Amino acid sequence: MCTVCGCGEATGEGLESHAHGHFHAHEHPNSVGEAIDFGAGLAGVHIAGLSQARTIAIERDILAKNDACAQANRERLAEAGVLALNIMSGPGAGKTSLLVRMIADLRRLWPIAVIEGDQQTSRDADRIRAAGAEAVQINTGKGCHLDAHMVGHALDALSLGAGGLLFIENVGNLVCPAAFDLGEARKVVVLSVTEGEDKPLKYPDMFAAADLVVINKIDLLPHLDFEMSACLEATRRVNPRADVLTVSARTGEGLQGLYAWIESTARIPDSAGTERAAR
Repeated sequence: MCTVCGCGEATGEGLESHAHGHFHAHEHPNSVGEAIDFGAGLAGVHIAGLSQARTIAIERDILAKNDACAQANRERLAEAGVLALNIMSGPGAGKTSLLVRMIADLRRLWPIAVIEGDQQTSRDADRIRAAGAEAVQINTGKGCHLDAHMVGHALDALSLGAGGLLFIENVGNLVCPAAFDLGEARKVVVLSVTEGEDKPLKYPDMFAAADLVVINKIDLLPHLDFEMSACLEATRRVNPRADVLTVSARTGEGLQGLYAWIESTARIPDSAGTERAAR
């Protein structure tokens, strides 16, 4: 979240940018090799010049404004019968390639649209449109994640009909996107085998937020030292409730399981007893 990275965050209420501080230790480690843990405070983060109480207050203010926008998005999507999935990962995990493959496989069954988040360029949105789906590009500038206010504006530009799928491809970042509800039905984290099996332990907030973890690029496993069992164990340790699927966007291996997961998610009734999306 912004109190972690220090990026300037504007919410729907126009909250002004807040401080970006360089980190300085209050205490030196006791011995060489000991970690300096800035996440040990009440706020889980240290920003130079701000107390832990002030940091928590800023965080709550930002997230409260974001959550209000997210709820409006969620109600809007539910009314339209659209299933929205928030797709998150580090840079290069293969989110866009996975979406391109999914669009090719599913566009005859579902109306599909994509909201693309990047700091700059429209390259990913161009790839999505070339694959046959409607796409809106959001460029966040120095921002490191999408927020619900941005997504609300993107929804205004989409014409996705009832029973459709909306994929929200977040900015490539394994930290800040985890904290921001966009109004999605589910959060999906994509991890590629090229990133290493310890990512869930290194970035626990992201994997703890996931409803589904997709381990991508499994076609490369013969060429890597990646230990799948260790990755699955790390994921379960951080988030025992998440579903986990292994896929290759390149070869298509495992994608039928992912499509079945989407199908079952679309048919889970909401609080009003209606399905989120209908085929």
